[in-house]
Amino acid sequence: MRQLRLSVGIGLFLLLLVLGAYGVAGVVGGLIPSNAGSVRPAQGIPVIIESNGVHTGLVLPKVAAGVDWRNLLPAGDLADPRYAAYDHVAIGWGDRKFYVETPTWADVRPMTMLWAALGSGQTVLHVEHIAMPKPGPDARVILLRPGEYRRLAAFIRASFAPRGWHRTGYGMDDAFYAATGRYDAIHTCNAWTGDGLRAAGVRVGAWTPFSATVLHWFAA
Repeated sequence: MRQLRLSVGIGLFLLLLVLGAYGVAGVVGGLIPSNAGSVRPAQGIPVIIESNGVHTGLVLPKVAAGVDWRNLLPAGDLADPRYAAYDHVAIGWGDRKFYVETPTWADVRPMTMLWAALGSGQTVLHVEHIAMPKPGPDARVILLRPGEYRRLAAFIRASFAPRGWHRTGYGMDDAFYAATGRYDAIHTCNAWTGDGLRAAGVRVGAWTPFSATVLHWFAA
């Protein structure tokens, strides 16, 4: 029994050590700038980085700078096609099982989080058809030049798997789509958001695994 308690204690210590190292690495990675010379324009296409405290996503106009999301995200994919009349889409990327089975944080289960952290090749994009949200602490507005917006849109489009698996979402206005990429503790939903902004040329952290490491770069 003593040996068992010792083994459990050592295991917990090592787990805490790994989690601590991961947290420190995430913070450091989030503080190292990429696109450090980027200057934000005074005018441009407004894009919102939104967060629920853990997960970040991007809110984009459906039609801007020659990019039109309506054909890729048709009204027929929604439980109520009338919501497609809204002029913005909110898009986030993540593990399929975690996303589909956790409509609210009250539905999150430890094992679901563990399996997602260990890695999954089954990823999805969650798309909501919405009106432009009001700016605030959890919805940071950035302005993009047309070229920057097109690069961000190209990154997001490349995250969609060829048209195949998709389903309605949690409510009447959202849907899930099969995505490309592998989700794990390195390639998180927030890292995806940072990767997209980095691809657009926006100044953001070199690695952004946490919500705070994304939002840190943008004023409330």
